[in-house]
Amino acid sequence: MKRRNFKSKKVQPQNFRRFKLYIEYDGTRYSGWQAQNNAKTIQGKIIEAAKKIFGDDFVDLQGSGRTDSGVHAVEQIAHLDVKTVLAPEIIKMKLNDELPSDINILEVEKSNLNFHARHSAKYRVYLYQISKRRTAFAKNYVWWIKDKLDFESMKNAAQKFLGMHDFISFADKDSEEKSTKVLIHNIELKETDNLILIRIIGSHFLWKMVRRIVGVLVEVGRGKKTVSDIEFYLTNYSDEPKKFTAPPSGLFLEKVIYEKEFTIEEIGPVLILP
Repeated sequence: MKRRNFKSKKVQPQNFRRFKLYIEYDGTRYSGWQAQNNAKTIQGKIIEAAKKIFGDDFVDLQGSGRTDSGVHAVEQIAHLDVKTVLAPEIIKMKLNDELPSDINILEVEKSNLNFHARHSAKYRVYLYQISKRRTAFAKNYVWWIKDKLDFESMKNAAQKFLGMHDFISFADKDSEEKSTKVLIHNIELKETDNLILIRIIGSHFLWKMVRRIVGVLVEVGRGKKTVSDIEFYLTNYSDEPKKFTAPPSGLFLEKVIYEKEFTIEEIGPVLILP
């Protein structure tokens, strides 16, 4: 079923102010980021909270990108347009007072009107967590895989995704994306005692693309797919990666980057499994 997009019909006033929001959320109970009719979403909940604070005259919230149902964020970025004289710290406090416990505003900053959470972004960073053991507490934040995976094979195969490629095989063919070409800036894998971490930095990502990259890498780790298979998927259309789509539970939007030159912290888990 096609997702319905939420669109505000309100006319932007002349005296509104723009704020940059840093947001973390647990996506388990939500139908993704983007506000939809008759569905509980992250964007929808924040807009609902903002309207309680600022009134219904004009509230507009735009995120850096759409995370899918069940996907989490360590640091999503959004811009909020409202008519207010409140200071950023007060806005943060008031929003958090209205929001459920699984959505948290980390920071609010004043922003100029040239800043756009989505259009100004240069890179998005996603982190995927694979658990090597069954866990009673972290199942909403990992993908537990019973099979022993060949980590070095996965690490070597991942390098094939670097650079500009057509990722049509890793996206739904009937998606609304104008182009399926994506620049992958970096892909990094790390193994701990109980986790395999996969971090992917790209210009943007197609719907379910990261989860299908992870799924194919897992098949490589199982010994069922090879580097040649990845090369084929990147040069020919195939619907085979769809079968390997990783569950949303292990996926986190880790960071959104707005500078061309940047450094990022060493890859690490969102949670540590003892």
